[in-house]
Amino acid sequence: MAILTALVGFFALSGITHAAADALKALRAGGHVALMRHADAPGGFGDPPGFRIDDCATQRNLSAKGRADASRIGARLKSEGIAFERIASSPWCRCVDTATLLNLGPVETEATFGNVVVLSDQREGLTAGARALIGKWTGRGNLLVVTHGANIQALTGIQPASGEIVVVAGGSGRADPVGRLILD
Repeated sequence: MAILTALVGFFALSGITHAAADALKALRAGGHVALMRHADAPGGFGDPPGFRIDDCATQRNLSAKGRADASRIGARLKSEGIAFERIASSPWCRCVDTATLLNLGPVETEATFGNVVVLSDQREGLTAGARALIGKWTGRGNLLVVTHGANIQALTGIQPASGEIVVVAGGSGRADPVGRLILD
């Protein structure tokens, strides 16, 4: 009982919740998918009218806080010993920029993680494609996906905060959450 009390106290003092401890443990073990909502990008949901996916100037973009948060989150993941075999991103600039600023490895865009709010007529197909990609992830390492909050909610039922990571097991298209991380 004394050990349990000490561990609870340690996690409380270190800012690590039970869900975060589970997420870190899973990522250290490998074979998981980390679904990260892009860092802070002010302006609500979606994008301004007339936005173009190939022109970042027409989209909602990361704030200075969002850029700093992304760099800080990447450094924290490294300090926790978390590595990723592959990093995928929604093609939206705020997601690509978040993934790049994490500084954890090369970033590949993946259309199936495109914004389901903006592409509402494609929501079911995008979500099915994302589930299939998660279901195929059977690598020993981890997959990091930087996408949008609505996409993560469609997959897991969780509406994450900006920069929050929801960890799910790879090899299953169900995307059941293993844990959640908010790293500052």
